[in-house]
This record gives sequence, structure tokens and C-alpha cells, in this order.
Amino acid sequence: MKALVLAGGAGTRLRPITHTSAKQLVPVANKPVLFYGLEAIAAAGIRELGLVVGDTHAEIESAVGDGSAFGLEVTYLRQEAPLGLAHGVLIARDFLGDEDFVMYLGDNFVVGGINGLVERFARERPAAQIMLTRVGDPRQFGVAELGRDGRVVGLEEKPERPKSDLALVGVYLFSPAVHDAVAELKPSWRGELEITDAIQWLIEAGLRVESSVISGYWKDTGNVADMLEVNRLVLESVEPRVDGRVDGASELIGRVVVEPGAVVERSRIVGPAVVGPRARVADSYVGPFTSIGADCSISGSEIEYSIVLPRASIAGVGRIESSLIGHDVEVTPAPATPRAHRLVLGDHSKVQISS
Repeated sequence: MKALVLAGGAGTRLRPITHTSAKQLVPVANKPVLFYGLEAIAAAGIRELGLVVGDTHAEIESAVGDGSAFGLEVTYLRQEAPLGLAHGVLIARDFLGDEDFVMYLGDNFVVGGINGLVERFARERPAAQIMLTRVGDPRQFGVAELGRDGRVVGLEEKPERPKSDLALVGVYLFSPAVHDAVAELKPSWRGELEITDAIQWLIEAGLRVESSVISGYWKDTGNVADMLEVNRLVLESVEPRVDGRVDGASELIGRVVVEPGAVVERSRIVGPAVVGPRARVADSYVGPFTSIGADCSISGSEIEYSIVLPRASIAGVGRIESSLIGHDVEVTPAPATPRAHRLVLGDHSKVQISS
């Protein structure tokens, strides 16, 4: 079996962060979300991986390399535009050949890995196998309809009137039969080749499509709220470790990781939290579910339930929470007078101000 990971999306819901960074490389507990998927694929015993990349290909290729760090052999497949999940399968046709394959969306996070899913597919040999989870608003997802026997009988992409609350999780397993389906597709109303249409084609062709409803944790990390929630979940499982320097005037409470080269001075850190390599925290409070990236500086400030990307600086700020702070950002207090807000914001920014 091979693997196909899709990492060509633009990440519009994470702007302005994704104006300058690939959404799949935004860190969760200081590790790019893409890496969790690559590790899950390798743990399932898969070695050959096709990685579909778009405009951010250089950054992703630099981060992943040849895949050997993950125990994988990576082939990069360029996608000229994000034209749909099925388009990713289409451009990977030569790489995939006549092998079964798992397709994994590079910005998705699944707890527990995919070993059981891969083993079941190999044992039962359906044309396709999908993962489903119950969601509050199915209109935002691909939605599956199941028959009385639990078989998949229909699929729709972001329907106005969903027939169920079962949304497709971003992990799929396919036999080579899917290539016939993809070859027959026409762009949807969104201008994309939809993987839901390909699976529906398999059903209408009389081929078997199996599903499993997961009760574990899954997130599409496509927006800030979901990124913070996944960060919280991962941090809950960290083991406390101090490889940097913490002075006697500081206090670490609970599961706190201080990476090599990091310095904590006259500060209080309440875990779970991670302070990245060579970061400095001084005269500050770092609250639960916060990950501070490499080479950051936090001084005279309070921060909680947030992700701070490498080389950011926060100085003299009373309280920050539920925030995603990008690379090389500087956060400082506004002048005392006149009373005004001074902002430099990128396109599509969202700002909440308490006046």
C-alpha cells in the first residue's frame, strides 16, 4: 500500500498566518500538524508516500525533505491550483500505479493513528473505506448517508439539507478502482473535482464502500479555533521535562516542558505548556495550553491558551489568551496617551478590541 498526502491548499481560513506560511506547517505543541499525519502513516507500515504540494511547495519540501526522518520515501507531486481532493488523486495516477492507497489530508489531526483502519481495509478489501464522525453542522462537510446494514448508500459535499450528521474525516482508503471514478468526474459547482463524487460513482457502479464511525478525536485544523483546540489536546499528553534553565525565582506547575537552550526567569508557568528551544520567558505568567516556539521572547506579560510561532516577541502586555501569534511578530503595549489603537494588520485579519 502507498500513501497520498494532500498539502496543496491555500489555508484561507488561517490568514494572515498563511500569507507567508503553509497551513500544514503551523505547529501544534511546537510540531507542524503535517508531521503528525506523516508519523501515523509510517506507524501503519507504509513507506512510499506521494506528497501533493502547491504554491508553498518550497517550504514544505524544506521541512519534510526526502522523508527519511519519518521512515518514508517521499515523492513530491505539484498541483498548479487547489482543484479538489479528487484532482490530487488524478495528478498522482502515475505514482500510485495499481496499488491500494491511503489518502490523508495534510491539515487533519486524528487521535490514535490509522493502523486499525489500514488493517481492516487489507482484510475486507472494499473498493473504498471512509472514516466518519458526527458533527453539529454537517453543511460544512462532505456528508455520508448509511443504509440499514451500515453500508454507505450516498454522499454529498456541503449539502444545504444534509441527510445525516455523519461527516467525512480526512482519511480515505482506496483500491485502484477509484481511478476509473476520478477519470469520469466533472467539476462541481465549486469548480473542484470532489472526492465525494468519486466515491458516489463507486457506489453507483455496484462496488462496495465501507465506513467506520470514529468516537475518538478528529479535527480539520483549518481555522484558529480548531488549531488551539488541537494544541490543547496534544499538550494534555506531554510529560514534564526541563532541558533548559529555570531559575530559583520561577515556578513550574504541572506538565511543563522547557526545551534545550530555553531560559525561564522570575516567571510562573502552569502546564500543560511547552517552552521551545532557545526561547526566553522572564517576569511573566504562562498559563495552561500554551506552546511557545523556538527563539521567542516573553517578558513582563501574561499569556494563556495560545500558540506562539518562532521568533515572536511579547513584551509588557497585560494579558493575551486564545491567540495564534505568527513568526517574527512583535507585541508591545500602546502608548499611554493619546488613548487610541494603533494597528498594522494584514489582509483578512480578525481583531477584537475592548475599548
